[in-house]
Amino acid sequence: MKTKAEKQVQLAEIKKLFAEAKGAVLVDFSGLTVAEDTELRRKVREAGASYTVYKNTLIALAAKEYGLDDLAPVLEKNTAICSSSQDAVAACKVMCDFVKDHKKMQLKAGVVEGKVITVDEVKAVAALPPKEVLVAKMLGSLNAPISGLVRTLNGTVAKIVYALDAVREQKEKQSA
Repeated sequence: MKTKAEKQVQLAEIKKLFAEAKGAVLVDFSGLTVAEDTELRRKVREAGASYTVYKNTLIALAAKEYGLDDLAPVLEKNTAICSSSQDAVAACKVMCDFVKDHKKMQLKAGVVEGKVITVDEVKAVAALPPKEVLVAKMLGSLNAPISGLVRTLNGTVAKIVYALDAVREQKEKQSA
């Protein structure tokens, strides 16, 4: 049994997690073996996220303080939080990929940028391409009109050059 001081430390950890996390996923890890849990923790570390088990009452207290009251209904059974302070998609992606292979684990809810999201929304966020791909697509979209203008102008200049070359050839034939 944890002392009141230890619970206060954990409560502070959860509050910090909700304050700093760009994305977090709450899961029910019941039924996972130690090997599966170790595999999950390794994948979470590789994704640059964190994974911690907390008491539901402590999560509820911290969530209430941050206006995340919608989390209260899902705080049953065993609850762990996978969070990332760097990338909102990372935690969702890791947990959704793991749940696909391990049916014992259940997604409960998520928090993205301070807003509670449902399991379906967690899956939708996990399906998003990485940030780098989205930025590349955006830059490509911005670059497309400029590229088209350059090609058009280049084609017009080329037509003028061909016309002048044809006039030059015709004048050479006439003078010869």
